[in-house]
Amino acid sequence: MANAKLKLYYFNGRGRAEVARIILAAAGKEYEDLRFSGQEWPKYKPETPYGQAPALSVDGVVYAQSVAINEFLAREFGFHGKNNLETFKIEEIVHLWEDFSNPAIDVLFHTDDKTAKEAGIKKTKEELAPRLLNFLEGILAKNGTGYFVGDRLTLVDFIVFDALNGGTLSQFFDVSNFPLIQKNVGLVKSNQRIASYIASRKETPW
Repeated sequence: MANAKLKLYYFNGRGRAEVARIILAAAGKEYEDLRFSGQEWPKYKPETPYGQAPALSVDGVVYAQSVAINEFLAREFGFHGKNNLETFKIEEIVHLWEDFSNPAIDVLFHTDDKTAKEAGIKKTKEELAPRLLNFLEGILAKNGTGYFVGDRLTLVDFIVFDALNGGTLSQFFDVSNFPLIQKNVGLVKSNQRIASYIASRKETPW
C-alpha cells in the first residue's frame, strides 16, 4: 500500500470522508483529495460503485462505503487491531458509533419537518449523545491506557477525535464532564502529522 495510488472522492466538506483523511494524514500517505460541489457531483457519481460518496480509488479500482474505507485504511496503515480480539473490540465500538451517528445525521440533513427536526436535535443532544459519551468514557477507563483499544492510536481514536474536533456531529457533544475522553482527544491531537493536517486543512461549513 505504500506505493499504491489513492484518490478519495467526496464533497467539499468533512462529513463521512474526514476520518479517512485523518488516517491518511497520520500514516503520512500522499493521496489525491478530490473534492466537488453538489453541482459537480453528477460528473463524478458514475465513477462510484453505488452512486454514493465517499469512495476510494486504489490503483484505479474504486471502492465505496465510508465504514469499509476507514476499516481498510486503518488495517493497511497499522491503526487497527494487532490481533483478532483487538480487531473485534475496534469493530464493536465502530458499530456502537454508527448506531448513534446514522440517526443523528438523519436528523440534521434528512428531516424536513421543522418541529420534528427540533425535537430530534434536542433528543440527540440531551439523551443520545450523553449516553454514548458515558459508554466511551467507560471503555477508556476499562482499557486504562488513554486509548480506546490497546496502547496506541487506532481507528476508534480517530473517529471520536473527528466528532469532537469540529466534525459534523460536534454540536451534539459536551465532554466537560468526561476527563478520559478529553485526555484521549489530546493524545490524538499531539500526533505531529495529525496536528499538521488539522492546522492546514481547508475550512468548510461542515
